[in-house]
Amino acid sequence: MQRLLQGDVGSGKTVVAALAMLQAVEAGHQAALMAPTEILAEQHYRKLAAWLIPLGLEVAWLTGSLKKREKEAVIASVGAGETPIVIGTHALIEDKVEFARLGLAVVDEQHRFGVRQRLALKEKGLFAHQLAMSATPIPRTLAMSYYADLDVSVLDELPPGRTPVTTKLVSAARRDQVVARVHQACRGGRQAYWVCPLIEESETLQLKTAEETFSRLTADLPDLRVGLVHGRLKNDEKAAVMRAFVDNEIQLLVATTVIEVGVDVPNASLMVIEHAERFGLAQLHQLRGRVGRGTAQSACILLYAQPLGRLARARLKVVFESTDGFEIAREDLRLRGPGEFIGARQSGLPLLRYADLQDAALVEEARAVAEDMLRDAPEAAAAHLNRWLGGREELLKA
Repeated sequence: MQRLLQGDVGSGKTVVAALAMLQAVEAGHQAALMAPTEILAEQHYRKLAAWLIPLGLEVAWLTGSLKKREKEAVIASVGAGETPIVIGTHALIEDKVEFARLGLAVVDEQHRFGVRQRLALKEKGLFAHQLAMSATPIPRTLAMSYYADLDVSVLDELPPGRTPVTTKLVSAARRDQVVARVHQACRGGRQAYWVCPLIEESETLQLKTAEETFSRLTADLPDLRVGLVHGRLKNDEKAAVMRAFVDNEIQLLVATTVIEVGVDVPNASLMVIEHAERFGLAQLHQLRGRVGRGTAQSACILLYAQPLGRLARARLKVVFESTDGFEIAREDLRLRGPGEFIGARQSGLPLLRYADLQDAALVEEARAVAEDMLRDAPEAAAAHLNRWLGGREELLKA
C-alpha cells in the first residue's frame, strides 16, 4: 500500500489509521505513526494509547524532547521488536532508530513533511506499507496522486454533530471590533484562539507578533484569562498552556501556527487569524478547523492588512467562499501549480504544456493506458520513459 487518505478536518482519519495499524500488528508486524509537531504527536499518542492499551498492546512515544535514557529505552525496545506500535515526531526517522519488522508507516499531515522525510520512515522497514493522511493535500501531492505514485482514499463526510464554521474577512482597521467580539464570546462561556504569524518583532516584516498581541490583549481584556503558546516555548511549558486551555482555565489562547493541527477543544468557537494574507491556503483551512468541533455556532475571522496583493486576495477569497478541503486543494493547485512529478519541488509551473491535471477523466484514462503498457509492452514503456526523462533517470531514485 502506498496510499493517500484525504479527509477534511475532523473527518476521522485517525480512526482509519488505528484500524490499519491494528491489522499490521495482528499480522505480526510493527506500525509507526509520524506527526509534524510534538503537540499533534502527543495528542495522537494519548488517543491511540487510550484505544489500544486496553487491547493489550504496548504503545511507545518517541520525540526529540525525551530524556536521553527514556529515548534510548524506547529505541532499544522498538529495535528488538518488543514494542508493536510507536508514535512520534521526526525523531522516528533518525538514523539510530531501527525497527525489527516495520510493516506500516503512517504519516499524518503529510503536507508538512518533505518528500524524502516521508520516504525515510517507510524505508525503515522492508517493503513496508505507507498510509499518508492529509486534510488539505499540497498541490504536488494532489498531482502525483493522479500519477500512480499514490492510490487515493477519500473520507468525504464529517462526523455528526459538527457545525459549519462561518468565515469573515475583516480589515485590520476594525481590530477593536474584533477584540470586542472575542470578549463577548469568552464572557458567554466560550473560548477563542488568536493566531499570529510571528513570535517576536521582526525588522523586515512589520506584523503583529504573538508576544506583542498577548501583552496587548491581556491589557485590553483584564477580566479574561489569556494564554500564550509558540514554538520557542519548552515542551513542558507548551503542554501546560495547552492543558490549561483544554480544561477551560484559559479562555483566550494567543498562538502561532503550532496549533495548526491536532488541537481539539470543542468549547472553542471563535478563531481570529492576524495577517491572514500571510498564510497559505492549507494553513488557513487547517487553522479554521480548530473551531466548529462542538455543537455551538463557530466563526473564523481573517484579519488582513491593506494593500492586498493579487495572490493574497485570491487565497482569502477561496477560504472565504469554501469550507470544503478538497475544493481548497484544487484551488491551491490552480494558484500554485503542481510542482515536479519527478523530483522534489513542491510547487511551481507544471511540466505539461496542454494537459490539465484537474481533468480527472483524462488522467484516469492515461493511467489505465500506462498500466496496460507496463504489463504488455514493458520495453516500449521503458523507451518512452527514457525519452520523456531526457537522460535524467537518476531523478527517479529521489
